[in-house]
Amino acid sequence: MTLPTPGQRFRDAVASEHPLQVVGAINANHALLAKRAGFKAIYLSGGGVAAGSLGLPDLGITGLDDVLTDVRRITDVCDLPLLVDVDTGFGSSAFNVARTVKSMIKFGAAAIHIEDQVGAKRCGHRPNKEIVTQQEMVDRIKAAVDARTDDSFVIMARTDALAVEGLNAALDRAAACIEAGADMIFPEAITELAMYKTFADRVKAPILANITEFGATPLYTTEELAGVDVSLVLYPLSAFRAMNKAAENVYTALRRDGTQKNVIDTMQTRMELYDRINYHAFEQHLDALFAQKKS
Repeated sequence: MTLPTPGQRFRDAVASEHPLQVVGAINANHALLAKRAGFKAIYLSGGGVAAGSLGLPDLGITGLDDVLTDVRRITDVCDLPLLVDVDTGFGSSAFNVARTVKSMIKFGAAAIHIEDQVGAKRCGHRPNKEIVTQQEMVDRIKAAVDARTDDSFVIMARTDALAVEGLNAALDRAAACIEAGADMIFPEAITELAMYKTFADRVKAPILANITEFGATPLYTTEELAGVDVSLVLYPLSAFRAMNKAAENVYTALRRDGTQKNVIDTMQTRMELYDRINYHAFEQHLDALFAQKKS
């Protein structure tokens, strides 16, 4: 029996949950935790790769191979469909975009979103963003669609035009991207709930709402977003932010107190970790191999 592709599993998840909650997983361990919590799809943030894997800001510094390393590590251990942030496509030409798409499919990703910022991009919730022309963005989408080796692989178009050129320009870009072959739309840094409904009505395609903390978009609930026809809700770095804060608190306590006793109750236990990564099954297999050798 032929198993569904990652892309098809992502499409099925969008169809089965309204709106689909897509949660950020900064590494393979978090992907397993997300699956355990019941999520049907996960996300790898470009800003998360930059900050988490490289210790750098999200300013177009990350390269394709940096992201692919984390994609492979996640898809090797977790079968949830993975949406990946590929920034502007990791290069200035259609050839770069094509290489990115083919590589993402090869490494097991289910979907990507590609944006209309210039190469020296910024976080979508930072000021002074610059975007390419609508035609250049359309060309990026066409290059991505043409490069697909699997028709079920999802191409999502992200536009940052709202903050730069206004709502009408963002709507025009979204519609042009759908016409060029994009499967879904990601309007970034939305400031009013009703705007999502405007996008959904205009493009007649699934709309993603990026509900990231400390940004331009209010923290709308899934119920509120369902009411304006949002199909996917993204939480790109929620667990990452919590993990970072917890780590800082532990480092501070260790340095201040000379012991971890005062923060031990904030930690995942050894047995909890073993359970989450299925440690004992691996160890039992190893014990069986040793037993065979001894006999």
